[in-house]
Amino acid sequence: MKQPQLGKKISELRKAKGLTQEELVEKCNLNVRTIQRIESGEVTPRSYTVKALFEALDYHWEEVKSGFADEGQKVPTFLYLTFAAGLFYFFLAFFEIGMEYEWIEEGKGQNVNSFLLVKIGTFLTYAAFLYGWIRLEAFLPNRILKIALWTMFGANVLWYAVDCFGLITGQWEIADYYLVKLSSFGLCYAFLGVGYLCYKRLWSNVPQIIGALGLIAGVLIFSGIGVIFGLIPLTLFEIGQLGLMIWAINNIGRSTSPDSIFSTELQS
Repeated sequence: MKQPQLGKKISELRKAKGLTQEELVEKCNLNVRTIQRIESGEVTPRSYTVKALFEALDYHWEEVKSGFADEGQKVPTFLYLTFAAGLFYFFLAFFEIGMEYEWIEEGKGQNVNSFLLVKIGTFLTYAAFLYGWIRLEAFLPNRILKIALWTMFGANVLWYAVDCFGLITGQWEIADYYLVKLSSFGLCYAFLGVGYLCYKRLWSNVPQIIGALGLIAGVLIFSGIGVIFGLIPLTLFEIGQLGLMIWAINNIGRSTSPDSIFSTELQS
């Protein structure tokens, strides 16, 4: 069964049960806007969402399963690659932080080419990791997190371009704008933290713990004074992001009945 017939069927079943859209929301852990868009035929929901709706309406899933079997359930290969990139970035970032500190303290005593390669490698791996999360947002809807991810992506493009230009031309010194860069990244991490905090009833509220760590790290880094202390929650935040990504990838690949926590969407 495809749209718009699917939306009409769900609407008919809901009305036959005497349920409002708000009451249906409480039974299947979706938000009202999602149900409105499905019923109007604006979007085609994934199989686990369809199953959650039909189970909430006491309708036999097998009767419509053939039209949705495994739809959207295959894990895109690039998600595994973005996770690998994130893992590589996690370790490479320590080298970048150390080299950046030495560069500021000692000036141009380091090998510029080595520093530049580390900068480029860090940027590419983190950009790939962020892109993976941006694509994962389609499976775990969260508009605030999506905006935060794109904001962080943009900040990385800007500041890594500035760093590389300064290293290549020698016209800009990292120390001259370092505090401004730190403050902007602090804001971006805090924004990411808020995005993860917006998830409700997802994986035993682990995203909210991750979000709190990101928010704390962002505030400390933004302050400038607490940068060193901010590295601790920041490290835990990035480990949490990696863990949540691999958890999400594993759940996307399930073809059995959807996990209720995975079908939970951002609550309005």
